[in-house]
Amino acid sequence: MTIFDSVILGTIEGFTEFLPISSTGHLIVASQFLGIHQTSVTKAYEVIIQFAAILAVVLNYKEKFTLQKIELWKKLILAFIPIGAVGFAFSHQIKELFSVEIVAIMFIIGGVIFLLVEKFYIPNEEHLIDDVEKVNYKQALWIGIAQIFALIPGTSRAGSSIIGALLVGLSRKASAEFSFLLAVPVMSAVTGYDLLKHYHEFSDANLITLAIGFVVAFIVAFITIKLFLKFLEKFTFVTFGVYRILFGIFLLTLFH
Repeated sequence: MTIFDSVILGTIEGFTEFLPISSTGHLIVASQFLGIHQTSVTKAYEVIIQFAAILAVVLNYKEKFTLQKIELWKKLILAFIPIGAVGFAFSHQIKELFSVEIVAIMFIIGGVIFLLVEKFYIPNEEHLIDDVEKVNYKQALWIGIAQIFALIPGTSRAGSSIIGALLVGLSRKASAEFSFLLAVPVMSAVTGYDLLKHYHEFSDANLITLAIGFVVAFIVAFITIKLFLKFLEKFTFVTFGVYRILFGIFLLTLFH
């Protein structure tokens, strides 16, 4: 992996991780074009850029990472449990699901679901929750159950959790913010597992390449989170639904 590859993949990871468009599908296409294959370096690189994305959330929402917010984190941990349990119990079966066709199909299905949810979504209803700290335990659990679908490649962790949040009565902004914060326990578990599994491969990695990927992924993710929230102040998720459908069709066309 070259420095150029590191910059490109770091940018893609940082930009797509927290948007409801699945970073997996975009990294597949980018790796294909760049001719990057799975090696010890790329595995170590994936761990590093995932950690960078986690750090971007922490710094964007540092006021939420205090003991005073313990009630919020109880709800976030509850929302994490379903995907954590199912992912651990069926890890081998989930790996077998991975294929470009499944990724593309889930892109399209996810896009259609976003369009349907937006069609019936009423943004001005008074009962909508606009503050993540007002989410109750039942809502948090349902969001967590919705997030289980993210185990299917191409679904998008952000996309499934946002859809779940919209369906249980959160505003678009609160849905996105809950998804951001929920990424911390989810991605920490994934990154920690990958680190334990591939820690020995860091000795073969180019530290400069890893460092550049980390910095790029962090900066892009940090900025993307802020811009995404600004976007939702004026627009809906329809744009992402349409994009997912088009990108899914593109994937099917590209790899067939």
